[in-house]
Amino acid sequence: MNLSRCCYSTPLVIVLLICSLSLVSVGQEPSQTASASSSSNPPAATDDGWHIGVTPYIWFAAAHGTIGALGRDASFHASFGDIFSNLNLGLMGTFEARKKKLLLTADFVWIKLSDDRALPVNEIGIQSIKAKATQFLLTPKAGYRVVNQERIKVDGQIGFRYWHLSNDLTLEPQILNGLSDSANWVDVVAGARIEVPLTAKAKITILGDAGGGGANLDYQVAGILGYQVCKRCVLLGGWRYLDVDYRPSGRGFIYDVATTGPVLGFTINLK
Repeated sequence: MNLSRCCYSTPLVIVLLICSLSLVSVGQEPSQTASASSSSNPPAATDDGWHIGVTPYIWFAAAHGTIGALGRDASFHASFGDIFSNLNLGLMGTFEARKKKLLLTADFVWIKLSDDRALPVNEIGIQSIKAKATQFLLTPKAGYRVVNQERIKVDGQIGFRYWHLSNDLTLEPQILNGLSDSANWVDVVAGARIEVPLTAKAKITILGDAGGGGANLDYQVAGILGYQVCKRCVLLGGWRYLDVDYRPSGRGFIYDVATTGPVLGFTINLK
């Protein structure tokens, strides 16, 4: 075979083929051409419905900071093992609803801790103290997708974080009445959430918010890796850091605490 002849004749064949297709196209009726074009490129389907998902998770958190009451304060550091050994009950989760660019989310954390501590013999005869602590956080937000590209998606969000803390001390034997105190406040927070797809099934989500109100400062940051294991389920793993500085005037109550640790959960897409 003559290789040079084959190489020169190939462009000629391509030109003749293009001319033939052009003549066929010109010979068609306009309605036929439009019909062929519409059938080969059907209009994209619009998605106007709500997409709803729930995410139960576990936060393997440690905590450190300063707490105080009645004009006295103390620094502390508690590992996840310390917290888990005193955990009675805990519940954590996130709800999300999206419609087009509108986003509604709610995150909650509820934990209940208790501990019994024996005391040495003392003058008033108290043998032990049982301490109970409850913490509840609720963070609803509304958001809007400001960047919606294939390689990156950014949501701006604003909402509030509601805090409830309560402490109870029970003396044994009950020579004196127990001691209890609680605090409730709300902080307005604003932030963003960024999603970056890695593959068809994996993506990284980075989120954060900051604000204040009842507290002097209230902020959090988190990084989450998600992997879609089936059509409606996404496995999640990452890290979360939450910091709050609550020092109301006139009470002597202090709660300046940072909570941080790995997060593990899964999202169930209901709709």
